[in-house]
Amino acid sequence: MSQIHIPQATSELSVWLDYLVNIHSSSIDLGLERVQKVASEAGLLKPAPTVITVAGTNGKGSTCALMEAILIEAGYRVGVYSSPHLIKYNERVRINGSELNDESHISAFSFIEQQRGDTSLSFFEYGTLAALRLFLVENVDIVLLEVGLGGRLDATNVVDHDVSVITSLAIDHVDWLGDDINVIGYEKAGIFRPHRPAICGQPCAPSTVAAHADDIGSELYQVGIQYDYQQTSRSSWQWSHGSFCLENLPLPNLPVQNAATALMALAKANLNISDVDIVSGLNKARLSGRMQQVSTDPVVLLDVAHNPHSADYLASSLHDKYQGKTIHTVVAMLHDKDIAQTLAALTPSSHYWYPASLHVERAATAQQLAQYLPSDTELYDTPVEAFEAALTNANADDVILVVGSFHTVGAILEYWQEKREINGE
Repeated sequence: MSQIHIPQATSELSVWLDYLVNIHSSSIDLGLERVQKVASEAGLLKPAPTVITVAGTNGKGSTCALMEAILIEAGYRVGVYSSPHLIKYNERVRINGSELNDESHISAFSFIEQQRGDTSLSFFEYGTLAALRLFLVENVDIVLLEVGLGGRLDATNVVDHDVSVITSLAIDHVDWLGDDINVIGYEKAGIFRPHRPAICGQPCAPSTVAAHADDIGSELYQVGIQYDYQQTSRSSWQWSHGSFCLENLPLPNLPVQNAATALMALAKANLNISDVDIVSGLNKARLSGRMQQVSTDPVVLLDVAHNPHSADYLASSLHDKYQGKTIHTVVAMLHDKDIAQTLAALTPSSHYWYPASLHVERAATAQQLAQYLPSDTELYDTPVEAFEAALTNANADDVILVVGSFHTVGAILEYWQEKREINGE
């Protein structure tokens, strides 16, 4: 530790981030004791009058974005904490839909550094505490906290939150959470609070979710039981809770299952939200890297789907929106994901493959991906090289899909933005 230089309040954000990466022995260190100690002493356990914590295998970011858009329409000042980021760290904290400047993050990091004393914190724990500090400083009305990994032992779970949400449940992060869906359900349900609302958007969730809610006395609202939704046309859907029904809702640009979960969470948060706020928020909600279209000729789609559950949903969306189109798929993944089943889910949609290696911790190589692809598939060293090849080969009416990881989408999004700047667009 003595060899690591502690940044100053005047140091650049990149210096602070490099410091955070190196001060703890493990990049992922599940457990609440250390982060709880610092959060309690720093007064960070309740960063806003209302806090909604969101766990789930997939759909956390979308659910938060949908709630965020509706709450902003309702006039609330909303803070969102999400991870990972696509291009720059500032994406992880939003206030009313906008990122904060470097100086704000540096100030929060400096505060946590003073508060932690000799308590060691992982990168994610440190960032979580800094985000909570930012929400207090920014005086937000509502905080939406996206769980990083699991739930029960995630750093976000130290917060005194009012509503708990599980968006979906599937097998992912096997190295940390195992491959037993019942265990995964229990870990996600670890964010539930006694006598407070808990929302589960996973149909037919494993029994451990309801069992844990019963054990601690949470008020469980399960999709298909306490609330439900149904798409009623190509452009509309309805949501119901008991005898209450919202009809003719606009289909959002994000998964409708997550929109239904978001509405249930907001309904139990005791907030002042009108039907008009809901409709407007559903129309406006967007999230980078989720079926994000950045070009039209050819269509270029960016999606962070990185496990079979999210790939299945993506394949369904591609079928609905781009049936009959030739699809070129640029893919790069992490090696600890279910590569075989993720690629299998996308295979019916994909006509040409461009597998690439990532150059980050836990990265899979293009060769590892190629085991599950046609034998004549060309391999690429980076996602950008693969994407450039797809751009060269695709016709104007084709679709280029970039998929497999936040790292993959982030690299192409950054490349695309720089390309547009060079072209003066």
